[in-house]
Parts: sequence; C-alpha cells; structure tokens
Amino acid sequence: MKKTLKLKIYLSFLLLIAMLAVAGVVSIYEFRKLSDNLQSLIEDNYKTIKESKNMMEALEREDSGVLLLMVGEWEHGRQILDSADNSFKKAFDIVKNNITEAGEDKFVVNIRNKYEAYKKEWLLPVVGTKKQNDIVWYKTNIHQKFLYTKEAVNDLMILNEESMHDTASKIKDKAHRAIMPGIISIIAALIFSLMLSFFITKYFVQPIEQLVEAVKYYQPNQRLLSTNINSNDEIKQLEQSINNLLVRLINEKNAKQ
Repeated sequence: MKKTLKLKIYLSFLLLIAMLAVAGVVSIYEFRKLSDNLQSLIEDNYKTIKESKNMMEALEREDSGVLLLMVGEWEHGRQILDSADNSFKKAFDIVKNNITEAGEDKFVVNIRNKYEAYKKEWLLPVVGTKKQNDIVWYKTNIHQKFLYTKEAVNDLMILNEESMHDTASKIKDKAHRAIMPGIISIIAALIFSLMLSFFITKYFVQPIEQLVEAVKYYQPNQRLLSTNINSNDEIKQLEQSINNLLVRLINEKNAKQ
C-alpha cells in the first residue's frame, strides 16, 4: 500500500494522541480509586471519631450532673444526667453500627460495659443519702468509673485515628502511583516528539533540501535531477514531475533544433 507523506504524519500524531489517551485513562482510574478511598476514610473513621468526641462531651456533662447531686441539686443534676445520657446513647448507637476496623467490636463492648457500670452508680439515690457531700466516695467510686469509661472511649478514638493515619499513608502511595502514568506519558511524549522530529527531518525536510539543491545546481546537459530520494510519497512524486518536465523541455528544445 502506498503510504503518502500526509498519512505518515497523521499516523505519527495519532500514535502520540493514543499514548496520551491511555495515560490519561489510567490516571483517571487511579484518581477515582483514590477518591473512593478518601470518601471511605471520611465516612467511616471520621464518623466514629466524631461520635467518640460526642460521647466524651456527654460523659463530662454527666460528671457535672453528679457533682450537682453531691451538693444537693437533685432536679438540676437529674436534668443534666438524663440529657447527657440520651446524647451518649445516641452517639454510642452510631458507633456500634459503624464498625469497620478489625477488633473494633471489642472496643465498643468495652465502652458499653464501662458505661453501664458508671451509670449504675449515678442512677442510685445521692441527694439525702450518706453519699451527698462525700468527696471520698465520689473520687474512689463514681469518678473512677467515669475515668474508666472515658478511657474506653478514648481507646476507640485512638484506634480510628491510627487507622486514618494508615489510610492516609496508603492514599499518599496511591497518589504517587496515580501520578506515574502522567509522568511516563510526558516522558514518552518527549521521546516520541524527538522521534517524530527525526522522522519529519529525514522524510520531509531532507528530501526537500535535496530537491532545492538539485534544482539550484542543475546543469543544462543533465536530463534528470541528481537526487537520492528513496521514498514513495508526494516528495518523490514532485521529483518525478520535475524530471518529467525537464525531459519534455529538453525534447522540445531538441525538436526545435
């Protein structure tokens, strides 16, 4: 099949476009996976961390409610305790239904057990009993269970924070891999551009230069241009057309003589 110069150049640029298109598709695919991992990180680990903080805040409010009971503020203390208890249970239910890490269920069970033991203490009457104003009882009993519960919640939060850190490291590595196709495509495009430049010079510029030199130094006693064009494209056709023209001119000149 005859390969014209136009077809050669077209195929060269088509190959370059195909290389860039493949690199672009691979990069898009990698970044889509990166986006999915990031979304999963936000929706899972961050949700648990957020609700763990809500449980921490609820526990702090409950501790304030217990202190109000200690000084005889029964109604105000109970209002705070009931409100904080509802907030804690709401956050805990979200965490319980959002278990994504290995062994996370054990942390959740530990929180539940510690909180039930803590809640059992402040549900018992305080106002009007020996416990009222008994700081020793508060410190050695109920406050200690309060600290145990906070520690259990904090352990769960640390687990998810560490998981976020590990996931972030993995995402960073995946980001590097997602960038690599782009880098490779740029390098490949540069190399191919150099090859294309060489191709254009060899098969387009040099043959034209040969034609220019041949026409420039053409002698009347020559029947054909002195060139070394071995291609089978438009430039070769141009050389043949010039030679045919020279032959006709020489034949006409000889016929007149």
